[in-house]
Amino acid sequence: MKLTYPACFYPCEEKKGAYTVEVPDLPGCVTEGDSLADAILMATDAASGWVLDELEDGKAAPAPSKMSDVATKEGGFVNLIVLDMDGYAAKYGNKAVRKNLTIPAWLNTRAEARNINFSQILQEALEERIGS
Repeated sequence: MKLTYPACFYPCEEKKGAYTVEVPDLPGCVTEGDSLADAILMATDAASGWVLDELEDGKAAPAPSKMSDVATKEGGFVNLIVLDMDGYAAKYGNKAVRKNLTIPAWLNTRAEARNINFSQILQEALEERIGS
């Protein structure tokens, strides 16, 4: 799913070339970047995270405002950001993904006899291996 939201960009007073970005349709979604390109990337990432949280909570993504309806404070401008929610969710989402695995029958028998949760053990082992 691709979503497009208008974002308000404001030059940072403290840092030359940097921008603060607000996404009005996503309350509290504010970020900044060291350059305009960085600010666009940061805004896309922040908005994607905001929307993913809503989707994982079973809520719908907020409807975007028309770009022409978004007003900025003095010195700011509006630009559209595009969110690739499928790509973002695949990389950062908490949704469970089914994996098939093969183990020896004797190991399966012993593990089942001890009521071992295969998914939990695999997840813990992967987390330990990759250091998360």
